Amino acid sequence: MSFGPLPLDEAEGAILAHSLPLNTGRLPKGSRLTAADISRLRAESVEQVIVRKLHEGDRTEDEAAQLLASSIRSSGLDRGPAATGRVNFYASVNGLFVADKAVVDRFNRVDPAITLACLADRSDVRSGDLVATIKIIPLAVSAASLNAAISVLEAGDAFCVRAYRPYAVHLVATELPSLKRSVMDKTARVLEARLDRSGSKLAGERRVRHEAEAVADALRASLVGAAADPGAFPSLLVVFGASAVCDAEDVIPKAIMLAGGTVERVGLPVDPGNLLVLGHIGDVPVIGAPGCARSPKDNGFDWVLNRILAGVPPSADEMAGWGVGGLLMEIPSRPLPRLAANTGAGPAGHAPDLGIVVLAAGRASRMGEGGPHKLLAEFEGEALVRRVVRQAVEADCGPVFVVTGHRSADITKALSGLDVEPIENPAYATGMASSLRAGLIAAEAVGLPAIMVLLADMPGVTTVDIQLMAKILRKMETPAIIRAVADGQRGNPVILPAHTFEALKALEGDIGARAVIESSGLPVIDVEIGAAARLDVDTPEAVVAAGGTLRD
Repeated sequence: MSFGPLPLDEAEGAILAHSLPLNTGRLPKGSRLTAADISRLRAESVEQVIVRKLHEGDRTEDEAAQLLASSIRSSGLDRGPAATGRVNFYASVNGLFVADKAVVDRFNRVDPAITLACLADRSDVRSGDLVATIKIIPLAVSAASLNAAISVLEAGDAFCVRAYRPYAVHLVATELPSLKRSVMDKTARVLEARLDRSGSKLAGERRVRHEAEAVADALRASLVGAAADPGAFPSLLVVFGASAVCDAEDVIPKAIMLAGGTVERVGLPVDPGNLLVLGHIGDVPVIGAPGCARSPKDNGFDWVLNRILAGVPPSADEMAGWGVGGLLMEIPSRPLPRLAANTGAGPAGHAPDLGIVVLAAGRASRMGEGGPHKLLAEFEGEALVRRVVRQAVEADCGPVFVVTGHRSADITKALSGLDVEPIENPAYATGMASSLRAGLIAAEAVGLPAIMVLLADMPGVTTVDIQLMAKILRKMETPAIIRAVADGQRGNPVILPAHTFEALKALEGDIGARAVIESSGLPVIDVEIGAAARLDVDTPEAVVAAGGTLRD
């Protein structure tokens, strides 16, 4: 396999290393040059090209990526198609992502051209989450390197997703005069939300005095109730104390022992989550929850709970090793669990799975200095920004966030009465990227797994168009980017899944999501909605031509 410039006479069958703009159309990077391609290049006076010349046994980037991906047959996974030398793996179930660092490291030491990146071991994942990616760096790899990498994958499981299984969870909560009953009620709701990912149910709740004997009696009664229903899920006991555990002889660990159980560990090197107790009574796990578990934010309670739900309860020795990476206070690893109080709609009976971010913050500089604002131009008697946002609200696909900046007060006033969340972007003058980031952060805060980015200056996009794109999103079995097109030409709006969020937040200046879309490695599904996908109004002439009337 060789790389470098070749004269056209020697380039047929080689792989083009860099895209070439030609008068007859772009010849893309990665093309296997045919005789027709050579003729095109020669007709435009190209004398040589930079290529990767394949030798016997060499595999192209997509062929290599596909072969490697096929060698991973672990459970709980779906994989995407090979594209630009990349194959992505997605969780097919809610569960615990488990990675063998030794296997992954051996794989990545075979050849720098062949890479595997994945989530941290024991990460909590949802069905559809991106968990790993195989990426071939050059345009092709040698047979020797490819075979060595396949051997590593066949010798041991690099990663898998262990599916969560449902439990019947019995809650015991202790009472003190200082603890409000409303706090205890919220605690039960937050626990139910945590259990939802596994299909587990809160089978019952007992509230007792904050005394070891009373807690022990409640634990025993919970086990008796569970045993009376042999068809129920396996049991799990969770104890929330009204006062924090401060000693191995304190109320909760002592109650576990009084009930005939064993305490494996009191205290956890995870913050928040230090004051956790883990034990068992017979084969039933018992978690003494720390006070921070009354909040839905990620904490040490989640780490222990997730392992139990996945059928791999942690040992005392494993928990002792959680200190590195255990400081969670300022670096939450994932959005808050979705609670029933989330705003916005989704499919009937479900939490919303899509938020719509309308970008309405721009300065409209092409309208002329001191000129009318295009978003306040009237279309059929309605301000353009209201027309676009109303269509998004009426689509009823999820919560609608409207990012404002330039003339924010006027834009917000034009939206009066619409069920939207306005977000003012003080950095709007730096360009579109800051507005996109502001809307994305708002959507992340309520746990939305995808956003539709809709530009406020596109009068032709309708409620039907938005619903069509949302419907296609919900049919996808693996994450994908959904993009509106007009006669095959890319346009807007576009739906972006959570796997693109970090890259989107890193954008700067007056650029949109195009670069992220092209480098994401995710499939892009083009949805034909006609001319509306490319009709935006940036100038006074464009507003009038589109049927609008300018207003100050």
